[in-house]
Amino acid sequence: MARELEKTRRTHEEELDLSESFLAEEQVRGSREKTVARLGLLWAQRRFLARTAAVGLVAAALIAFLIPKRYMSTVSLMPPDQTSGQGAAMLAALTGRVGGNLAGVAENALGIKTTGDLFMGILKSDTVQDDLIHKFDLQKLYHDRYIEDARADLARHSGISDDAKTGIISLSVVDGDPRRAAEMAQEYVNELNWVVTHLSTSSAHRERVFLDQRLTQVKANLETDEKQFSQFASQKGAIDIPEQGKMMVTAAATLQGELIAAESELQGLRQIYTDNNVRVRSMQARVNDLHNALEKISGKGADENSSAGQLYPSLKELPLLGVQYADLLRRTKVQEAVFEALTQQDEMAKVEEAKEIPSVGVLDPPQVPEEKSFPPRLLFMVLGVFLALAIGTARILSSSAWEAVDPTDPRKVMVRQVWSDIHASLPWTTRNGTSADDRKR
Repeated sequence: MARELEKTRRTHEEELDLSESFLAEEQVRGSREKTVARLGLLWAQRRFLARTAAVGLVAAALIAFLIPKRYMSTVSLMPPDQTSGQGAAMLAALTGRVGGNLAGVAENALGIKTTGDLFMGILKSDTVQDDLIHKFDLQKLYHDRYIEDARADLARHSGISDDAKTGIISLSVVDGDPRRAAEMAQEYVNELNWVVTHLSTSSAHRERVFLDQRLTQVKANLETDEKQFSQFASQKGAIDIPEQGKMMVTAAATLQGELIAAESELQGLRQIYTDNNVRVRSMQARVNDLHNALEKISGKGADENSSAGQLYPSLKELPLLGVQYADLLRRTKVQEAVFEALTQQDEMAKVEEAKEIPSVGVLDPPQVPEEKSFPPRLLFMVLGVFLALAIGTARILSSSAWEAVDPTDPRKVMVRQVWSDIHASLPWTTRNGTSADDRKR
């Protein structure tokens, strides 16, 4: 009994397998027949598909030639290899002065590995973008009312990327004018150099800025002291007080000796001649002249009040003038020494700053492009042909499938009714307020 049941079960399973395989073969056969039928239908409508492809080609060609040409100018930058600490420190300092996207980069400063990330953040900052917008009048070019919209359009026309292996930064600018595209790419590089140079906060930069300020102040003080010293020397005739003192003492001693000799000779002449004698009167005049000259040099007598109008100061004025002269000379010399020392330190600080500030190396300068980068007209035409063929194929197959549906099918009846109502409500289906159905009536 059990053997008969097992035999019956096996027979039943074999019959099921045969029926399933038969159904599968029928499905495959039916699918092949449908595919062949569709291909035959498309072949029958090949002229229609050819016309559709021609229309798609013409439309795509018109669109491709009507779209304005775009040119791309590219520049490659090679930043120096520095440690992440220096780059992060500079970036953190720059974010306090440069707004916009650079502030977002500062939040991830700990993740910076090279100065390339820093340079990319600067290139994408509002400071650099605003410079290009104002210099090339991009608000008018992009037809933007607000500068924020111009920044967004500039970002869409600019491409900034870097190579993770080499660190080389590629900057590309797309514009309708090839020359302007190259100039904008070069302006990116110039502005990057300006930001890195002027907004650097390295120790050498701070030292150089401090020395520049001190040099300006010391130079102003030196000019003031030199002017005061020259005015004092011009008014008082104090060219060189020590030398003038030696010369005036020597001159006074010489005059004193000549005066003594002249007085002795005058006394000898008076013993021989009367006072009205020509020789006596001549010697007396010489003695008077020597006496007046000696009083003028010493600053005594009646000429004391008028000594200020003399060409040179008197011996009496030299001690007082010497103090003022020495004070003004000392102040001038001190300012000169400070100015010379600060000048040397400033030059050394400039050299150190040039070593610390990362310079932007231009690997490939921007060139004026000769070939357009957009639109790809051949690709547009090929896509237009394929799109037209796809639309034509879909129309043929959908029309065939629609015709194959039973006219009494409720879904087909409902679609026809909806289409009839929509068609009747369209404005161009009526004339003078009367629909096509009303005219038939």
